[in-house]
Amino acid sequence: MFFNTLLAMTSSEQLFKDSALRMPGGVNSPVRAFRAVGGHPIFIASAHGSKVTSADGREYIDYIGSWGPALLGHAHAPTVKAVQAAAERGLSYGAPTELELRFAERVMELYPSIQMMRCVSSGTEATMSALRVARGFTGRDVIVKFNGAYHGHADCLLVQAGSGAATFGNPDSAGVPQAMVQNTLSMPYNDLSALEGLFDERGQEIAAVIVEPVAGNMGCVPPEPGFLEGLVSLCTDAGAVSIFDEVMTGCRLAAGGAQERYKLKPDMTCLGKVVGGGMPLAVYGGRKEVMQCVAPSGPVYQAGTLSGNPLAVSAGLTTLNALTPAVYARLEAASARLEAGLKQALQETNVTATVQRVGAMLTVFFHDGRVTSWEQASQCDRERFSAWHQALLAEGIMWPPSQFEAAFISAAHEDADIDRTVQAARRALAKL
Repeated sequence: MFFNTLLAMTSSEQLFKDSALRMPGGVNSPVRAFRAVGGHPIFIASAHGSKVTSADGREYIDYIGSWGPALLGHAHAPTVKAVQAAAERGLSYGAPTELELRFAERVMELYPSIQMMRCVSSGTEATMSALRVARGFTGRDVIVKFNGAYHGHADCLLVQAGSGAATFGNPDSAGVPQAMVQNTLSMPYNDLSALEGLFDERGQEIAAVIVEPVAGNMGCVPPEPGFLEGLVSLCTDAGAVSIFDEVMTGCRLAAGGAQERYKLKPDMTCLGKVVGGGMPLAVYGGRKEVMQCVAPSGPVYQAGTLSGNPLAVSAGLTTLNALTPAVYARLEAASARLEAGLKQALQETNVTATVQRVGAMLTVFFHDGRVTSWEQASQCDRERFSAWHQALLAEGIMWPPSQFEAAFISAAHEDADIDRTVQAARRALAKL
């Protein structure tokens, strides 16, 4: 209570100025700095359900949702209670617990493609580890990702998105040696023919193809028909490992993620966000023969002091057990209502933009026509998005502060929240 009262006495603007003296850019993760939309970030004092309350005491309808984990809404009561109970038993032990086993069993119920798994603490750890395992399993070095896809900040994945045919990777961050990315190839998303050409030429060198089955880090971009199926098939035929990065889509698009929605079975899967219930928790897993390469069963080393800690696993297991058909029915209804309202608002205001949605992920692209790739997404009118974002914020709507991030709808968003958002969006669009 004292902490929230103290924050409410200090403005977000002052907190940001003070933070900038102590943290790079004033934040602990870059997108929070609002650099893409201007202004200063809103510091949050508390959150509940579909709302967040700022340090200035203002309430916002939230579509960031902690960047995805808050599928059930903020401060989901059973999850909070489970974490409190776990904390009273001890914060971490550095030893195995029954909770980890029960969590693994539940994950495998939801994801039949996962026959063995390991917990880690972040999505970056999950993807980095999965790729190491794939290389260890295949004895190959080359990995393939897609332009505009973000799979965490491991060195081998920080590759500048190319265009057209596959190119050898160039580091997309200072501090990443060329040698760390020379075996990373970047391909155009949704271009199966380009991927087929790469496999024809270099299939026996490829250890793995990692893909967001529904892209979320270039905005919400669904797979074209046959793209994911072809990707999995190419990997199988070439002896490469297909990896679905479902850190964002896992348990959001369906209880069993995008692979349930599209009825596919990749060799490996990475999960995060929703599966942690808001706590630092992620998973990588897959076929038993692949995962048995992981130490101490096999030669591929990976470890983590807080991996599978009781607080995180308690939050994750409670959340997963709450994912009922009724939850997904509510998510679909709320998301469809928002999509329809935004499309109508665009039509009424005669603003050029397109709304793309898959389940409870949605993006308004300030682009003329459908977006299917990073090459198209990168042509969006970012200045117009920034103006729209600022107008929404003034209306009490917390939208992701980047054209290239998906908005997340939660089961806690009520029809009144959606309708208020649509009305605010209409006024914001009219100002453009």
